[in-house]
Order: sequence, then C-alpha cells, then structure tokens
Amino acid sequence: MTSPLISVTELHERLPEVTVLDVRYRTGGPGGRAEHEKGHVPGAAYVDLDADLAAPPGAGGRHPLPATADFEAAMRRAGVRDDRAVVVYDDWSGLAAGRAWWLLRYHGHRDVRVLDGAWPAWVEAGGQVHSGALLPGRGDFTARPGHLPVVEADDVLGVPVLVDARAPERYRGRTEPIDPVAGHIPGAVNVPTTTNLRADGRFRSAEELRALYAAAGVAGDEAVAVYCGSGVTAVHDILALEVAGIAAALYPDSWSGWITDPDRPIA
Repeated sequence: MTSPLISVTELHERLPEVTVLDVRYRTGGPGGRAEHEKGHVPGAAYVDLDADLAAPPGAGGRHPLPATADFEAAMRRAGVRDDRAVVVYDDWSGLAAGRAWWLLRYHGHRDVRVLDGAWPAWVEAGGQVHSGALLPGRGDFTARPGHLPVVEADDVLGVPVLVDARAPERYRGRTEPIDPVAGHIPGAVNVPTTTNLRADGRFRSAEELRALYAAAGVAGDEAVAVYCGSGVTAVHDILALEVAGIAAALYPDSWSGWITDPDRPIA
C-alpha cells in the first residue's frame, strides 16, 4: 500500500515533479488566501475550501460535496493534471488538506498525498518559502466520481462501525458551538481527529493507529464509515485509517446534514 502521506523530505526532493495545493482554512475563520500570499511552498496554488471543495450549505449540511463539474473546473484552475502527482497541505494539521485529498481520490486521481506535519513542518525543516499570488498553468484533470465509498443518510444507521471524528464534548452533546442541535448519530463511536497525531503534529505510525482504532471497536473486519460536523474533518480519520490499512467510507452530509431532518434519531 502506498501511504496517503508524504514527508517534508520527500516533498522537497520531488517538488519539481508534483503539483502542490495549499488548502489553508479554519472553521469559522477567514479564508487562507492572505496567508498563502504571505508565504507558501514554492509553486503551490491556493485552493479555497468553501468555494472550490464544497457546494453551498443546505440539506446536505454545511459543506456538501461540490458538483463534479465545479470541482473539475476548480482543480484545472489550480493546475491539476491527470498524469502528475498532487501534494496537498494546510496549516491545520491536515484537517482541510484531507478534504482535497479525498475529493481528488474520489474523482479518480490516482496519486494524491497529504503533507505530514502540514505547513509548520515545512517551515521548521527550513523549506523554501515563496510569497505573492501564483497563477498556475491550466490543468487537464478529468473528474470521474465514485472511486471512494460514500454512505448516504438513509444507510448510515445500518453501517456496522460508524465513527464520529468530532471532539468528545461535541460527540457527547455536552456542547455544540457550530450546529443548532447537539448530540451524535446513534451507535457511533468517537475517535477525535486530534488523537491521530503525535505531539509534533505528524500522524502516528500504522501500528499505533491500528491500536487506537481497535480500542474503539474499529478493526477492519467490518465495514466502517466516518462523519464529523460537516464532512470535512472526518477525512482526517479516513486518512488515519488508510495509514493503518483500513478502508473507510465517508458520510458526506455528516452531523450538520443529519440534523436537517427532525425525524432522524439523535443520541
């Protein structure tokens, strides 16, 4: 299995031969374009999560999957090509970059990896930093959806192992700072995204991740699906599971979509 992650050292070595996407973003904060223009990995094109990696909010939650044509156009603007490897990074521990990784893989790109340790790791390692806006050459990426598994709302309750990637207090319904209803989908187990990382901000080893998820009942012998608040940060758990050798589906609507139907059960 090829790891979905790439180290700073490997990215530095392969920089001339890969397309780099900067997906800096924070929930509830301003977009990352200004930070991108202050400094980014050489050659990196900025990708706006809200505009390029999601459809407008609605019944599908706060970050529904983008329409195929819209996503393809955004990736072509960013210079993504079918025959060229892609590396994505952010300054948010991979929580936003994971969304770009998943969407590209879902739409058929075969070689996409997330920078392990994110932007801070690049800077700490003394990687070159370029500033200003970048106008990448136009890409030729063709989006062909369906290459990764998804679960729709009607099937969520039937998933053998459902993982909630949110913080424990949100999972338990003790607080809900973003969505109008607190709680979780009945039967879900909680593996917060923060537990996927070591203290240095890099992902834990495959062995550590297998043990972490096994403790929550995720062993890979039953089908697994993951959700979060809006379908973005859930991919961090999917990334971790792939590192551990376990395939997992995404429930794209996630909690913010689940609660749009008052007849759906809440725990």
